[in-house]
Amino acid sequence: MGVLMAGCLRTEEFPVEPAITFRSFELFGDSASLVIRFTDGDGDVGLNPADTFPPYQPGGPNYSNLRIEYQELRNGVWTTVTFPQPLEYRVPNLTPAGQNKALEGEIAIALSPFSLYHYDTYDTVRYKVQLLDRALHVSNQVETTPIELP
Repeated sequence: MGVLMAGCLRTEEFPVEPAITFRSFELFGDSASLVIRFTDGDGDVGLNPADTFPPYQPGGPNYSNLRIEYQELRNGVWTTVTFPQPLEYRVPNLTPAGQNKALEGEIAIALSPFSLYHYDTYDTVRYKVQLLDRALHVSNQVETTPIELP
C-alpha cells in the first residue's frame, strides 16, 4: 500500500471542507492505482507523523484520514465487502507555507499487490473514497466507475 500526493498552491477560494472527485483507476498487472482530485479552502489536509494523540490516536476513528470502501456487483446489486484490514490511509500533511492555504491537487493510492484488495468471486467491482481533514471535516464520497476485472 502506498499513497502518492501532489498538491499545488492556488489563489482560488474553496470551502473549508475537503471536496474530492474521482480521477482514474488503472490496473498494472499485480497492482492498481486509484487517483482522486481534491480541494480544501483552509489547507488542513493531511497529518504529521507525530499526530498520534486524540483525536488522531492509533486505533481511533480518525487515525486514518483517507477511507476506501470496496464493493462487488453481485447479481445486479452493489454489495459492500469488508476486509480483515480496512482500506484506510494516512495522507501526510500537505498544508502549504504562506498566507494562502487553499489547496488543490491529486492523491494517488497504490493498491499493491492488487490481489489483497479484491476477491476473485465477482468480476465487476468499484471503490468509494472519502477524505477527512485535520479539523475533522469529512469530504463528499466519490466512487470509481465500475471496474471489470480480467
